Amino acid sequence: MTQTTPNHTQTVAGWAAHDSSGHISPFVFKRRENGIDDVTIKILYCGMCHTDLHHIRNDWGITMYPVVPGHEITGEITKVGSNVSGFKVGDKVGVGCLTASCLKCEFCMDSQENYCDNVQFTYNGVFWDGSITYGGYSEMLVANKRYVVKIPDSLPLDAAAPLLCAGITVFSPMKRHNMLQQPGKKLGVVGLGGLGHVAVKFGKAFGLHVTVISTSPSKETEARERLGADDFLVSSNNEQMQAGKRSLDFIVDTVSGRHNLGPLLELLKVSGTLVFVGAPDKPVELPAFPLIFGQRVISGSMIGGMKETQEMMDLCGKHNITCDIELIKPDYINTALERLTRNDVRYRFVIDITANESKL
Repeated sequence: MTQTTPNHTQTVAGWAAHDSSGHISPFVFKRRENGIDDVTIKILYCGMCHTDLHHIRNDWGITMYPVVPGHEITGEITKVGSNVSGFKVGDKVGVGCLTASCLKCEFCMDSQENYCDNVQFTYNGVFWDGSITYGGYSEMLVANKRYVVKIPDSLPLDAAAPLLCAGITVFSPMKRHNMLQQPGKKLGVVGLGGLGHVAVKFGKAFGLHVTVISTSPSKETEARERLGADDFLVSSNNEQMQAGKRSLDFIVDTVSGRHNLGPLLELLKVSGTLVFVGAPDKPVELPAFPLIFGQRVISGSMIGGMKETQEMMDLCGKHNITCDIELIKPDYINTALERLTRNDVRYRFVIDITANESKL
């Protein structure tokens, strides 16, 4: 099957799901020519996010098949439009979740494009020309300059790729709630996966005392020794949770499954803040008393805007923050998706797009 949108004349090889079975197979489609405000990117690496799973299986009922997933994209610029400044051929760049927005609303004007009512995403979105967007499980991408960030030379492109989703997802609320400007404060990170391990790294880089909260006792060694966490709590251990009451200033909750927020709220000091960045497909449990009797705050957050994403990437370059990844070839995508379903990855799969000699 080939996309035939007018003015989409560049043939691209990629990998797509064609139905809710979620099976990924080779897919040839068309991308637009490089416009005056665009850059063309040779994709070298693309991270695999839980959101990819939800879309390929149509868990949210919004998937437009065929869908080419991938919104943690890094590569090199091969072409720039005549209106593009700040980018040149050969630059190392990244593209995250965003591909278009209205550019006129209060959020777009304030560099918070992610909250625009008409925001469109890198895949399974609708671009300004009316075409369906296809993501980074492919060999090249044409992107509007506004939604492209520079990757610092100090960061490897493979381990930097997940920062474009996992990284900005935790960085944005941590910055907004002043977690990164208060060294010595105590941060709890719930869940030690793709999001959680980056939150630990940000916390340690900015001088926070970091406690990892997990259902898996087996993760304590890696939390402490591999990531530098200061403390570890097993959320199912009532004795540990009781001992941790009113000990944390902030919590970043990255868990994507249904769970009870009550015991987590009890870990917060009076007026402490819990930021929820996971995306469970069922409602979480929220008892009132831990919220009321501790004057605690629960906040939600998604990704950040483009200005903030570039700021995050620059800080990652300065502090040498990358994601811990398992690099795979395209012929391993379906196996990786099965493992991702079981959370069997430390901590993010990244596809080496150029290693595409094998077929799925």
